[in-house]
Amino acid sequence: MKSDKKTARIAGLLYLLVAVFYGFAHFFRVSLTVPGDATATVNNIIASEGLFRISFVSGLIGQTLFILLGLALYVLLKPVNKNIALLMVIFVLVSVPIAMLNLLNQFAALLLLSGADYLKAFETDQLHALGMLFLNVLDHGTLIAQIFWGIWLLPLGYLVFKSGFLPRILGVLLMAAAFGYLVGSLASFLFPNYDEIIELVYYEPAIAEISFCLWLLIRGVNQAKLTATV
Repeated sequence: MKSDKKTARIAGLLYLLVAVFYGFAHFFRVSLTVPGDATATVNNIIASEGLFRISFVSGLIGQTLFILLGLALYVLLKPVNKNIALLMVIFVLVSVPIAMLNLLNQFAALLLLSGADYLKAFETDQLHALGMLFLNVLDHGTLIAQIFWGIWLLPLGYLVFKSGFLPRILGVLLMAAAFGYLVGSLASFLFPNYDEIIELVYYEPAIAEISFCLWLLIRGVNQAKLTATV
């Protein structure tokens, strides 16, 4: 019984760490980006190069922890339905290499500013423009990874809903969050001029995942109902 509670709290802690590491990586980088102004963006990166590198590494750590999170939730939820729990982990494992490879676009922006001899073939303005291009590709690559960040919440939400040892409302919120991420990703590709409106769909997923994370950390699982499930 103590082991089950511990697993739930480990999963909650990993969820929190994923959010912290990935959140820092994303929001710090975004804070340096000046839309439509490559030179200003490059100047911001140069002025905060150390933190820009840390944000890159933070993104890698966040994705690595995401794998561990998937495994912890698998251990916790496999008594509900082992096959669906396995499907959840598969979606996590698909998303991680996409997100990690996409982060190379962020590092490419740094390489363009490194002053290496082979870059002398480019004018300064060209290097700045290329750096901005790689950051834009990074943003769009994130939208692709986000498709799987949404899909994995469907089996997770279903398992939580059916478990009995976690609140059903959390399962409903997580399944709804899956569609929020999917709509947000696809809409961004289809309607690029409506970013401010599209961003609204991410509020529900944020509430769902934060609520689930905090529940695991603070309340854990209903041990009596978990025992009955097993």
